[in-house]
Amino acid sequence: MPASQIDFIKFWNTYYVAKIAFPIGGYPMVRFTEEQKRIASSLFASPKTVDELNRQLNIPFDKLNGQLKHMLKLGLVKVEGYPQKYALAEEVSKGLQRRKEIAEKDPFDLRIKAVIEFKAVEEAFLEKHMKDIGEKLKKNLNYTIYDIYKAKPRKVGDHYSSYFEVNLSARDFTSIVKFMYFFGPSSVEVIKPQKVVLAMDDLQDALGEMAEMIQSYNEAMLRSMAKDELEAFAKNLYSPKAD
Repeated sequence: MPASQIDFIKFWNTYYVAKIAFPIGGYPMVRFTEEQKRIASSLFASPKTVDELNRQLNIPFDKLNGQLKHMLKLGLVKVEGYPQKYALAEEVSKGLQRRKEIAEKDPFDLRIKAVIEFKAVEEAFLEKHMKDIGEKLKKNLNYTIYDIYKAKPRKVGDHYSSYFEVNLSARDFTSIVKFMYFFGPSSVEVIKPQKVVLAMDDLQDALGEMAEMIQSYNEAMLRSMAKDELEAFAKNLYSPKAD
């Protein structure tokens, strides 16, 4: 597969799948099929008719038309010209180009995708908090931000909820540890590299950060617990567990 098409598949998996299909807080989930990814990869190279897609991808016409119809509904492809040709939506093409430009200048190797969830009783407070967190992420020199997708707030019971789907690279492992602690993502996926080699000082700094953060959390938790809760906690923590 050409490198440009491989780049597109990575973009598709780390942007549009997350943007439309991430299963967070009751948001609808849609899974893209392998056929849809192959169609998108082909259209990344150039617009094509149904016949051209059929010949190149060897997908039966009935299945191919069904996949294209679904992609049209989601706004990921468009139809243009005569004879009719399918092409990627402008947002997809522009997004891929923007990511390539960022990647060319990105000095960091560690790349992750993460979801940060938000809840608040008032929608205005939720919006303000999300804006503040987004600005902090963008200003932090330890990260290169590829995308921050903000989900539309939804009312769930007596509160409002939303989430960020963040695609970023980090300076080092220590920066990822700080991201986990200070931004509190509910899920994280490593995009690259396949294999990580850590410098000793980076590992040492990361372990030091973890130790400090865990101690701070423990102290805050213990201060908030009643005496009987502390005793029960200590008993469960230090009692040997049966195999």
